Amino acid sequence: MILPVIMSGGNGSRLWPLSRKQHPKQFLSLVGESTMLQETILRLKGLKTLAPTIICNKGHRFIVAEQLNEIDALGGEILLEPQGRNTAPAVALAAIKAIEKGSDPLLLVLAADHVISDVPAFHNAIAQAEKCAKEGRLVTFGIVPDKPETGYGYIRSSQKIQDSECLLVEEFVEKPNFETATRYVESGEYFWNSGMFLFKASTYIQELEKHQPEILTACKAAVENAVTDSEFIRVDAESFLTCPDDSIDYAIMEQTEHAAMVPLNAGWSDVGSWSSIWEVKEKDQQQNVKRGDIKTIDTSGCLIDARDKLVATVGVNNLVIIETSDAVLVADQSRVQDVKKIVEELNREKRSESVQHRTVYRPWGHINLLQRGERYKSKQVTIKPHARLSLQMHYHRAEHWIVVSGTAKVLCDNKESLITENQSTYIPIGAAHAIENPGSIPLVMMEVQTGSYIAQDDIVRLEDLYGFDKD
Repeated sequence: MILPVIMSGGNGSRLWPLSRKQHPKQFLSLVGESTMLQETILRLKGLKTLAPTIICNKGHRFIVAEQLNEIDALGGEILLEPQGRNTAPAVALAAIKAIEKGSDPLLLVLAADHVISDVPAFHNAIAQAEKCAKEGRLVTFGIVPDKPETGYGYIRSSQKIQDSECLLVEEFVEKPNFETATRYVESGEYFWNSGMFLFKASTYIQELEKHQPEILTACKAAVENAVTDSEFIRVDAESFLTCPDDSIDYAIMEQTEHAAMVPLNAGWSDVGSWSSIWEVKEKDQQQNVKRGDIKTIDTSGCLIDARDKLVATVGVNNLVIIETSDAVLVADQSRVQDVKKIVEELNREKRSESVQHRTVYRPWGHINLLQRGERYKSKQVTIKPHARLSLQMHYHRAEHWIVVSGTAKVLCDNKESLITENQSTYIPIGAAHAIENPGSIPLVMMEVQTGSYIAQDDIVRLEDLYGFDKD
């Protein structure tokens, strides 16, 4: 049986300002209606697979669970990494967990942020890889290139394995310059390295034991001392952080004698930049890709994405224009790889725009920051039906809550009350308080915080319903 292992890490900094550290590209709907994580899972329909294992950063766990729930895909394991250690350790965790259960499935290793437009071709490639993987090969999927590309690594492979649709891997090569990439494509022997794999869990563990014993030792200890928290599995941080940081390519595929490859021609893209989004999206007659409230005059070859406001353009071409509630990006299509330099500068300045949007998602709902001043902050808070926030208190701020729609059950210093539309309540400094939505529709309310210190860390949780204090 095939066990999909979906790696949902990474920050997607080249897709800023939509992709941010706390809500990166795999959780966004950049190409289709569903998010990239959801699309990754949905394209597995039609294959005989187990429920997928998702590997993600602990800070993204509630986003992952919510997005799986939206497409009725809960049921597999969600492994939480305390800190990213690249793909080799991440997949080691999944392989060890699978063997721990007494099974030895084929691990279909996928990234959560790829686009594959031809799903039947993708399924066919998996079927071709399955026989080799069962026989102990570590199979990667090589993308049939349609142009010279300097942003990908390449795999050289030309010799077919006997009685198989797989090819022998002859060489992995780094990202080339344009002239070298052109030569690779013209030769017909080179494929883009997709970073997708199929192999038995036991095969992967054996190869780790042979080539990367430090990774295997650290990951075994991390799984052995893991703690189950609701539907999440928190691997042991102390053990996992001793693990070397390495990719599957470097750690295993370039070392093993059992590497194989299946060519894949299925409209694949890793959506690594805004130009790649422009390439895969449907365009109008002027070769523009547009999303949101947009007006254009004499505009061509542009990607324009408006999430919050009207965006109008006059007499421009080959631009990327991305608008959000708190940031706007304008870049030439030829310079989109440099967007990450903006993110690096924002990080150096410790600016929040690189980390989170004004809308922040929580397991119980979401918060939309409206305005912030020196001694106040205003938010729109939405709480899901039947959801509740943890009992907490603040030392430095008071809060005013005004219900816009729905009904709130409010606990304040052991006094419980129901607050409904157009009603409000006041939470004094130091008061132990909690709020719950007892109804069947979302509770929407305005929250105004006032005080000498209104930062997020002025929260004392008297109960921790969602494991925030473990982060």
